Amino acid sequence: MSNVNVYKQRPDKARAESPLYHAGLDELARKGKSNAGVILREKKLLGHLVIRGDASDPAFAGGVHKALGLELPVALTLVANGDSSLQWLGPDEWLLVVPGGTEYEVEQRLRAALEGQHISVVNVSGGQTLLELSGPHARDVLMKSTVYDVHPSNFPVGKAVGTTFAKAGAVIRHTGEDTWELVIRRSFSDYLWLWLQDASAEYGLAVKA
Repeated sequence: MSNVNVYKQRPDKARAESPLYHAGLDELARKGKSNAGVILREKKLLGHLVIRGDASDPAFAGGVHKALGLELPVALTLVANGDSSLQWLGPDEWLLVVPGGTEYEVEQRLRAALEGQHISVVNVSGGQTLLELSGPHARDVLMKSTVYDVHPSNFPVGKAVGTTFAKAGAVIRHTGEDTWELVIRRSFSDYLWLWLQDASAEYGLAVKA
């Protein structure tokens, strides 16, 4: 692999704002109902990296594990270790989500572990965000919003798929019994926030900081 310049896209002194910063979610969180059927949280300003490589090559899988402590997930699944997760997007593509502020270091570590291989690591942190839906009616909101079958028999915990959500593209991840995550494009964040407010109205919506 030729030398690659890796730039720190979010310098320590720069002010970063999440896609839903202007929605005042922190203020709404203080007004949330304790018995709400749906709880929304923006897991904001995380690091998002797209990794591409040859899954059939033991050197690639081994390098990823060395750098991240995570095994390459198989089709339509994700694996997690603490606050980091690695999700299958396609036969040669994965989404890595890491704590905000660590993406630069993680990218450097990945490139060092995969030195000499034909790989790609792209920081897409600024282009998307992650929303968490939880509560007893979270799945009901998903059923309103996507054509994908989210029944537990078809969508168990640990599964993740890219599909249509509210007529927009999204990645749906089932991370806990009553907990789901949506990876969405930054440009759709306002639209999907309004959609989720409307879709959750009959169950009661609370916002979690």
